[in-house]
Amino acid sequence: MIYVAHTAHWQFLGLLSGFLAWLLIMTTTGINDWRRWYVDDVSIITSGIAWVGIWRACFYSHVLPETENCQSINISDSFIPTEIQMAQVLMMLAVIFGILGNMTAALAMRMAYFSVEDRRYMRMCFVLAGTLCLVTALFSLVPLLWNMASVLNNSTIDFPPEFSLPVAPVRQSVGAAIIMGILASTLMLVSGAIFLCYRYSVQSLEQTTDPLNGPWTVTTLPKKSELRNGDSYGMDNLGFHSEEIS
Repeated sequence: MIYVAHTAHWQFLGLLSGFLAWLLIMTTTGINDWRRWYVDDVSIITSGIAWVGIWRACFYSHVLPETENCQSINISDSFIPTEIQMAQVLMMLAVIFGILGNMTAALAMRMAYFSVEDRRYMRMCFVLAGTLCLVTALFSLVPLLWNMASVLNNSTIDFPPEFSLPVAPVRQSVGAAIIMGILASTLMLVSGAIFLCYRYSVQSLEQTTDPLNGPWTVTTLPKKSELRNGDSYGMDNLGFHSEEIS
C-alpha cells in the first residue's frame, strides 16, 4: 500500500471551498434579492423598494392585506426577459453540477486519505471533479453577469397588473444575491483549478516509498560451514554431554 495523503492537502482545501461555493450558489438561486427596484409611488409599495429575483418579485406594503407580497415568476411567463429565463435554467444546472463535482472530489479524497488499495482512478476523479466545478462556475457566472448588466442598463420588465409593480423603476441596483453568486462562482473556479492541478499520476505513485509499510528489502546472509570438510552440520557443545555412570 502506498502512502499518498500528503499529496492531496491542497485538494482537501479545494473540497472545502467547493462545498462552500455550492452552498452559496444554492442560496443565490433561492433568494429574491437579485434586483432592487426603487419606486416613487409609495401608495402600494410603502417601503419604496421591491426585490426582483428569478423566481419571485416581492415588496412590503401596509395597504394590501399581506405585509410581504410576493408573486411567482415562471419560465413560461411571456413578460419576463430572456436573462431571467436563462438564469432559472442555468442556476439549477449549476446546483446539480456543483453537487456532482463535490461528490467526485470527495471520492478522490477518500482514495487519497483513507488508504483505498485501488488508486488507478484517483487522478481521473480529480480531473473530473475539476471539470465539473469549472462548468458549475460557468453556468452560474453567465446569468449573474447578464442580470447585472441589465441592472446597470436600467432595463425594464413589463409586469402584469397583479404584480402591482411599475414597468420601469426610478432606478435599480444590484442585489445581494448577484454579489454572493459572483463570490461563489469565484470560489468554484478556484476549487476546479486546484483539482486539475493534482499532478501525481499512477506511475509516480508506484515509485513513492511508503514510510510505514515499506517496501523493505530483506537480505539473507549465506551460511558458512564451520567444518573443514564442508559439512553443514555444526559441532556439539561438549558442555551439554553427560557421562554415564556404570
